[in-house]
Amino acid sequence: MSTDTPKLHANEALKEESRFLRGTIKEELAEPTDQFNKGNLQLLKFHGTYQQDDRDVRVANKKTGGGKAYSMMVRCRIPGGRITSDQLLSQLDLCDELGNATLKITTRQTLQLHAIKKDDLRQAIHRINEVQLSTLAACGDVNRNIMCCPAKRVDGVHAELEKLTDELTVALAPATPAYHELWVADPDSGEKTLEGGGPVVEPLYGPRYLPRKFKVGIALPEDNCIDIYTQDLGFLAVVRDGKVIGYNVLVGGGMGTTPSAKKTFPALAKRMAFARPDQAIEVAKAVLKVQRDYGNRQDRKVARMKYLIANWGITKFRRAVEEYFGEPLADCTEDDVHGFDDHMGWQEQGDGKWSYGLNIENGRLYDNENHQLKAALRAVCNEFKTELRMTGHQSIIVTDIEAGDKEKLISLIKQNHTPTTEETSTVRRWSMACVALPTCGLAITESERRLPSIIDELEQPLAKLGLDKERFTLRMTGCPNGCARPYNADLALVGKAVGKYTLFAGGGFLGHRLAFIYKDAVPDDVVVDELIAIFAAFKANREADESLGDFCARVGRDDLETLANAAPRP
Repeated sequence: MSTDTPKLHANEALKEESRFLRGTIKEELAEPTDQFNKGNLQLLKFHGTYQQDDRDVRVANKKTGGGKAYSMMVRCRIPGGRITSDQLLSQLDLCDELGNATLKITTRQTLQLHAIKKDDLRQAIHRINEVQLSTLAACGDVNRNIMCCPAKRVDGVHAELEKLTDELTVALAPATPAYHELWVADPDSGEKTLEGGGPVVEPLYGPRYLPRKFKVGIALPEDNCIDIYTQDLGFLAVVRDGKVIGYNVLVGGGMGTTPSAKKTFPALAKRMAFARPDQAIEVAKAVLKVQRDYGNRQDRKVARMKYLIANWGITKFRRAVEEYFGEPLADCTEDDVHGFDDHMGWQEQGDGKWSYGLNIENGRLYDNENHQLKAALRAVCNEFKTELRMTGHQSIIVTDIEAGDKEKLISLIKQNHTPTTEETSTVRRWSMACVALPTCGLAITESERRLPSIIDELEQPLAKLGLDKERFTLRMTGCPNGCARPYNADLALVGKAVGKYTLFAGGGFLGHRLAFIYKDAVPDDVVVDELIAIFAAFKANREADESLGDFCARVGRDDLETLANAAPRP
């Protein structure tokens, strides 16, 4: 072998030798252990599950000679966040019966179960499939859950976006029967789909799948509620006379970065070309194939498609896509994002019915002595038996409500001590946090458990400044991987070291501009003061109806600090 041949990452051989994602998962499921081996842990991601441990109890267990408290996180694949009442009820049952009694709405419009024991993993995934949901490709080096505007609109346009979402989900899904064998088929039936049936071929992915994860989103120019510029592949609908005539195709977004590795960076997608509706599926496959064949398989830190595009440039990348597609593509139209609707509160659907967007703080569904979010949603699902939709901001929309039932819906929410969207402050409504501690193995700092108290401390100063109705995105993550999409927000806190955060400013709720580092390694106990100083500077120096992100971007880091130091605090 030539010494010039680059050494592939160990995961590449693991995938190739896995018999299309089987590994020895079946054998390990039968073993009386509470954890999986490292190889199977990588393969299990493709099946929609990660192994985690409760980091809160690590130290205590270590002192008593105990080991880690292992469990599994199980993530569904729910295209566009659309789910029936019965399906949501089934997930609430699972979190109570097999999990930690909480259910998480993710930033990609799907649901996560936490604290599933290894012995219960097959039962959990099997039951998810029994209600016509799936966990296949919710994680792993494949296309993941496809995001789409969740608004219920009877206008033709939204139906077209939902149709593309569903078609792409099928077209970009792994073909391996391993998922069905392991989780869906009756284990005692003797059902086989590989042995005796010839070799299985992944027609799209091949035996090594992709170099890294791949994310797709579909949006409208007036409503970028799924953060299209953060996706590996984005389809921005081009609408003329109420009809989708095609899509501006965006490529190369991605939030993850490793600050200690200067070769890594967050990136926003670049506008590549225009695709007609009849071209969209094959264009998506062509983009994925270029990443499959040319993405970095030696270094996973730079394996996302954004790095391939950064190395090649968008012109070379487009030529490669056109070669796989088989013909040249038209240039993008002038259409670009110019609005963002979080779809909270009451909205007309266009068919005489209404939808209600209920803000769910950080997407966590739970019941305690103060709030009964699960109980509220159970009551709503049992009463209305309608479709629900998860948003890209971790909240939920109840659809198809008759005008005469609006008060009944609100009453059910209030009876279960759950705050309505109207009772939620603007800053809390537009905030978002990743899971972080105690279950995420990558978390450096708190996020989901810390952001609510930060907002508690911000609400009164914002009101005194007259900014309590001001709309801006505030996002928080426990590490730089950026699962809550912090790098294009108006303001963001990203875990840097234990008890310290990097404070970003200057993105915006439209999602088409990266934020800059305002201050690094900010101690937790001064985070609120730093944020209030920025708000005070904004209040004193904004121009006309300038947004917070636009203001920060206009003045820049150094002037922002000077203005923040000079501005009178509330």
